[in-house]
Amino acid sequence: MKISKAVITAAGPDQQHLPLQTLVSSSGETKTVLSLLLDEALSAGIREIGIVIAPGTQQDFETAAGEHLEKVTFIEQKDPLGFGHAVLCARDFVASDSFLLLVGDHLYLSGKDRSCMGQLIEMATREKCPVSAVQATHESQLPYYGVVGGKRIPGSSELYDIEKIIEKPSPTEAEQDLIIPGLRAGSYLCFYGMHVLTNSVMEQLEKSFSQNSSRLSLTPSLCAAAQNERYLALEIKGRRFNIGEPYGLLNANLGMALAGPERDEVMGSIIELIAATR
Repeated sequence: MKISKAVITAAGPDQQHLPLQTLVSSSGETKTVLSLLLDEALSAGIREIGIVIAPGTQQDFETAAGEHLEKVTFIEQKDPLGFGHAVLCARDFVASDSFLLLVGDHLYLSGKDRSCMGQLIEMATREKCPVSAVQATHESQLPYYGVVGGKRIPGSSELYDIEKIIEKPSPTEAEQDLIIPGLRAGSYLCFYGMHVLTNSVMEQLEKSFSQNSSRLSLTPSLCAAAQNERYLALEIKGRRFNIGEPYGLLNANLGMALAGPERDEVMGSIIELIAATR
């Protein structure tokens, strides 16, 4: 399975401005969130990127894409009918190919030499099936993420067979249905904001939308994949920054700064600020 296309969703009313925000990367460059996502995707082997946007926003996204504009195809989601519908809008762009799906309000910082997207693409290519990136996450963050339940694959410390998915579960739901042996108490495997999906998932989205065209979530189609084919979760070595959370952009800025060459200077500034605001 070859993955050369990526889709970034950035059309939601509460999401469309977030990829346009700027921050200082770990290399010290001021870049937009979108540009950093494109950097990582292209360095991981992606060759074509479709960005799902709201009508009237293309010019802003063209500016934010910067030097990568020629690699980008813009796809309008004319009606805000949900995340699954945003993915379905990219149907013609991805055709029957497997593809990397990203959300426009997340950034990533790898804990390995290979980038977070590179880790996911490598695993999906090897396993030849849909793979979603996940990260062990404290239960206080459950309102922000889809959460998977399943079993760790014998002999692996990072790969899981997905059996169940619940979107933004309550702590009670998570405790009853989503505990995975081996994770720290109070932690669950939450989606990381990136997936490698196959044509079967897109077909399921089409089927679901034909039956109910009012609003389309992605989660039911992922649940169908878990029931109908091998579908894996990969625990990524790295950290995600959800810039849609309170202080999310600040945390991303700090994470990038602390991973860069000016780490000591940044740490000194943080300590001074903490001391001055007690």
